[in-house]
Amino acid sequence: MAVIELEGLTKDYGEVLANDDLSFTVGEGEIFGYLGPNGAGKTTTIRTLLGFLSPTAGTARVLGYEITDERALIEAKRRIGYLPDDPAFDESATGREILELHAELKGDERSAELLELFDPPLDRQVREYSQGNVQKLGLVTTFMHDPDLVILDEPTNGLDPLMKQRFAEFLRDERDRGVTVFFSSHVLSEVRRLCDRVGIIRDGRLVTVEPVDTLLDRSGKVVRLHASDPIPREILEFEGVYDLETTERDENGVAECTFTFTGDVNVLLERLRSYVLLDLSIEEAPLEDVFMRFYGGGDDV
Repeated sequence: MAVIELEGLTKDYGEVLANDDLSFTVGEGEIFGYLGPNGAGKTTTIRTLLGFLSPTAGTARVLGYEITDERALIEAKRRIGYLPDDPAFDESATGREILELHAELKGDERSAELLELFDPPLDRQVREYSQGNVQKLGLVTTFMHDPDLVILDEPTNGLDPLMKQRFAEFLRDERDRGVTVFFSSHVLSEVRRLCDRVGIIRDGRLVTVEPVDTLLDRSGKVVRLHASDPIPREILEFEGVYDLETTERDENGVAECTFTFTGDVNVLLERLRSYVLLDLSIEEAPLEDVFMRFYGGGDDV
């Protein structure tokens, strides 16, 4: 069952085409990563799905409800949790007062559990919160009514590494319970830990939708090798080798090569068999690199 469906969704501001003919679906019980550089159009998509913006063309359905049907979308929002990229609360209120307000508006099924997990300082005013504490309060308000669909826009902003890990474990548990998560991020390393499938947007257009395993396979490996003698560049300049960097012998008489490799490692080793290798390491490439290599880079509109 599709929980989110986009059909030709377009948002044109005149000078800026923020979303251009977007079509994809998000299935029930999956974590869908929506990726792209800052400014690529991710937040515009989210705000349109939630009815904050009206599409210029095309349409979308959320939990089976048309986003252009205001009455239907109000009904859908009872089952949606939403965390914006920059959560804003009344700074004169305490965290506890914020939670009480949200409980009155949408109910409270899980705040005790969530407070134990994320632990924002409830008795302090929001104006005294760090960015991380604002984010933790936002996570509690997002999940406290036990939604069926959660839409998260850069949800780990301001969180420390320990809290990021705790959040990742929590989100995987939510998916296992059947909750659908639409997860917008430009931090591709988070996607490695969290997502089942990814959609990549650039300049407002959808570049690809694919399983995260496919993205990881495409990212290749970072290869670093030390040889007793220099290895000619032409030996390593073949299909699957990217970003090749070589250095001459150092003071110990060792030559070094570093590159990203997306091909068959056995083919690589066969090409190197006539050279004496002193050290060879093969590690997973950062997803930031694969995004730049295969999907383009730079600042997007």
